[in-house]
Amino acid sequence: MYQAVRKFVFTDCRCADDASKTYEELFAKLDTNKDGKVDVSELKAGLAAMGIKSGKGAAQKIVSSGDKDQDDGLDFNEFSKYLKEHEKKLRLTFKSLDKNNDGRIDYAEVKQSLADLGVNISKEAAEKILRSIDADGTMTVDWNEWKEHFLFNPATNLQEIIHYWKHSTVLDIGDSLTIPDEFTEEEKTTGVWWKQLTAGAMAGAVSRTGTAPLDRMKVFMQVHSSKSNKISLVGGFKQMLKEGGPTSLWRGNGINVLKIAPETAIKFMAYEQYKKLLASDAGKIEIHERFMAGSLAGATAQTAIYPMEVLKTRLTLRKTGQYSGMYDCAKKILKREGVKAFYKGYIPNMLGIIPYAGIDLTVYESLKNFWLSHYAKDTANPGIFVLLGCGTISSTCGQLASYPLALVRTRMQAQASVEGSEQLPMGRLVKKILEKEGFFGLYRGILPNFMKVIPAVSISYVVYEYMRSGLGIQK
Repeated sequence: MYQAVRKFVFTDCRCADDASKTYEELFAKLDTNKDGKVDVSELKAGLAAMGIKSGKGAAQKIVSSGDKDQDDGLDFNEFSKYLKEHEKKLRLTFKSLDKNNDGRIDYAEVKQSLADLGVNISKEAAEKILRSIDADGTMTVDWNEWKEHFLFNPATNLQEIIHYWKHSTVLDIGDSLTIPDEFTEEEKTTGVWWKQLTAGAMAGAVSRTGTAPLDRMKVFMQVHSSKSNKISLVGGFKQMLKEGGPTSLWRGNGINVLKIAPETAIKFMAYEQYKKLLASDAGKIEIHERFMAGSLAGATAQTAIYPMEVLKTRLTLRKTGQYSGMYDCAKKILKREGVKAFYKGYIPNMLGIIPYAGIDLTVYESLKNFWLSHYAKDTANPGIFVLLGCGTISSTCGQLASYPLALVRTRMQAQASVEGSEQLPMGRLVKKILEKEGFFGLYRGILPNFMKVIPAVSISYVVYEYMRSGLGIQK
């Protein structure tokens, strides 16, 4: 049956009338209850019965994309219009991949196309992607095979495979030093990018609020814990509850959430500009160029919102009644310490971006390539659990490398608010910590920091998916 479908749906030379007739025949086969429209269940069942493979959620995406009158189904006009428009997009993608214009795509062209977009994969991984599309076993893909594979598979085309492997805004673990999210040209022109950023910001806000007690404990231990004043996790929470009650566990969370939106927006805009400046060829960006652009974008965003970072630390460590709110805190810091106080710890913060972003990106790329080489059998789509796993591990490794600088930054931000504390520059502060507490003194508070990673990622993902759905972003 599948061969018959291939013969009448996926032939190369068809005039417009023949194509319309083909769509009519296909529509009639899919419209099993003969009500003049094809809904998600009919499309899913019909494609399966005809042996046409479709990706997870593909039927829903096809119906959502083509359903202009919002009646949860496609009539013939909507159905044929969707197929014609989608086929045009597939043709453009095919031509962009066919570098030598011979009408066929081989593994080298797949590998080169991914490399042009900053995703470097091995020969074996490129062959696996090709093999998942190649229907006749020649290890090359012609237009008919390409169209056959993707016409009813909108969620797994090569452009989206590329996007799958970019870092995702889903992962918000309270630190904003990662490489910014990337968007396809289609997402930029259709305006989907701002919806994605909004969904990511909301996910980050809920995630940070959910893990705020652990974040406050981290900062508390970074500043107050030492060899002579050991603070355990349980003991620290008891101290905070005794001093300020249950609500004190969320001190500093308001400004931590408030700074997400401006930082995300600045980072995204700066990243786009730095990519244009650093790319050796127009439209192509190598992995090291992407890393540099991401690091510079992170530095730009951090510079712009850094006073909010200082306020967050001061508000997190405040005692009951010390400040009435963000404005009062800012006013008192300005009056007592001057404008310079809002940039205390700026240098270690900037230095922390390089190891964090570099290790995060390197580990992510390594894990991705490992998965593609060992576990990708017939698709390059890793699935959400692999993506979340890669992102969580890479972010954790990045944190581990940059944590000493984060601790020094926090101590410098908090110095003036801690009684009897010396106002030390970065070098002398590091020396003092190493002399009094040893190397592991630079890792005070890392336990609650690690404890918040998995709940933060989980909350972010759930909220992100709900926001995507609410904003009408197709899956």
